Amino acid sequence: MTATTSPIEALEETIEVAAPPATVWSLVSDVKRMASWSPQVVRTFVRGGGPVHLGTRTFNINHKGLLVWPTQAKVVRFEPDREFAIRVKDNYTIWSFTLEPTATGGTTITQRRETPDGISSISLKLTDKVLGGQRDFSAELRRGMRQTLERIKAEAERG
Repeated sequence: MTATTSPIEALEETIEVAAPPATVWSLVSDVKRMASWSPQVVRTFVRGGGPVHLGTRTFNINHKGLLVWPTQAKVVRFEPDREFAIRVKDNYTIWSFTLEPTATGGTTITQRRETPDGISSISLKLTDKVLGGQRDFSAELRRGMRQTLERIKAEAERG
C-alpha cells in the first residue's frame, strides 16, 4: 500500500471532565470498551487477551450504517494517566487520547486523529467511493469524536 504524499488534516476534540486523570485513564485505555462510547466501533478484540500495554495489537470491527469493515491496530503510546494512542495498520492513522489534570482536580481529555504518514491509498479510495468523500467522512469522524468524549465524560463522572 502507498500513502498520500502529505498528511491529511488532523482531527481533534477536547472536553473537560470532573474526574481525576486516573479515573479517565482506566476508561480510555480499556480498548475493549470503546464500542460503548464510539458510534463507529462495533467491537475491539485484544490479541493475546492480556492487559493492554505498549505494543498490544488489536482487531477492530467498525461500521457506518450497514457498511462494516475490520481494522488492525497497535498501541504506539502508553503513558498511564497521560496518553494512550493506537496506530491503525490498514490506513496509517494514529488515534489518541491525551489527559491533562485541571486545577479543580478534573481532567481535560483531547482525542486526536493524526495522519503523520498520510492515509493509505486504498483507504482514500474507499472513503471517496463508499464513505461519502474525505470532507464528509472527516466531519462525521469529528462528530463521532465529540460523542465519544461526551460518553466517556458521563461515565467518568458517574464514578
